[in-house]
Amino acid sequence: MQLTIFGEPIIDPNAIAQIQRCADGPDDRATLTADAHYGYGHPIGGVVAYKNKISLSGVGFDIACGNKACQTNIRASDIDTEQVMDAIFKKIGFGVGRPNPKPIDHPVFDLISKAAFKPQRDMMKLAMDQLGTVGSGNHFVDLFEDEQGWLWVGVHFGSRGFGHKTTMGFIALSKGKRFDEHTPEGGMDAPPILFDAAGQLGQDYLAAMRLAGEYAYAGRDTVVAKVLEILGARPVFEVHNHHNFLWEEVHFGQKYYVVRKGATPAFPDQYGFVGANMADTSVIIRGKDSDKSREGLYSTVHGAGRAMSRTRAAGKKRWKNGQVQYLTKGEVDWLNVKKGIKKQGIVLRGAGADEAPECYKKLDDVLAYHEGTIEVTHRLRPVGVAMAAPDMFDPYKD
Repeated sequence: MQLTIFGEPIIDPNAIAQIQRCADGPDDRATLTADAHYGYGHPIGGVVAYKNKISLSGVGFDIACGNKACQTNIRASDIDTEQVMDAIFKKIGFGVGRPNPKPIDHPVFDLISKAAFKPQRDMMKLAMDQLGTVGSGNHFVDLFEDEQGWLWVGVHFGSRGFGHKTTMGFIALSKGKRFDEHTPEGGMDAPPILFDAAGQLGQDYLAAMRLAGEYAYAGRDTVVAKVLEILGARPVFEVHNHHNFLWEEVHFGQKYYVVRKGATPAFPDQYGFVGANMADTSVIIRGKDSDKSREGLYSTVHGAGRAMSRTRAAGKKRWKNGQVQYLTKGEVDWLNVKKGIKKQGIVLRGAGADEAPECYKKLDDVLAYHEGTIEVTHRLRPVGVAMAAPDMFDPYKD
């Protein structure tokens, strides 16, 4: 195994140990990006290139979670941000309790109706109900202003319940059970779930994962289109990437099955959108070619990376009868955070203490460890942030 680590001084040692367990074959190659942290069976920010294995754990539960950013043809100073954010929060569903307020038709439903992996055909209602919803956790719909004053739309979310149910079904299959049979998902240190790339289960998973990817892309396209409609704007430039996915790629003259869990592909001249947090500057990046890039499997960060756990930030909570109950107090003073956000001129809708800026590393510090592999082409200052509120429960978050 060959391992490249970006930003080792700021990475949780547990994430390093985890990636070493995931990539323990002699032909495996692996990378940890500087925003890496501990995950379920596979670290977030972990990239592994396998010769003949398909890694469910390297894709994760939120198949094809990703980012999309869109530069518009209007100036940030020309909108009523309060009014626009009200409309976004009303017309787009956040959290599992809010399906798409206005279900839509989309060509992706034709793909689902003919899914090569037939159990996904039975998920049509779920897919139709949730297309265009954002979910909760660290998923967002944001407005930004760039250096020239142009308004951008940025979103982050994945395949919602469609991807989650697909993942849980393949976990069951990996244990010899039926696709629809309940199976414990395993703990953080569970061995990665790997399928033989030449076997039927591996090929079935590839087909199912790719369809979930189509669904996730359709969802982000739908949400961005809805925001453009609210704004009365048109797109000028778009950036769109998955960061929980598997690709078939060639590295060092060899074909690999590459999983990037919480890591953005950054091949030469490929663009990516990397979010910071609700208060700090996000960026549009472009991949560069270098020895360092090649060693890193042309991968970069997908965000700033968490510096504080959700429980530590917001306190321990549980759900009872559809209501959130806090069992312990968190460290984040959320009321004070909201005052600071407002003072910065950012219009906030929803969100909670576990998404406060102090829960994340500083994006510029993280990006510095990837110097020579990417370049920043735009810096985006947040002007509007919409996320699910803490009482919007969502089991499908990233």
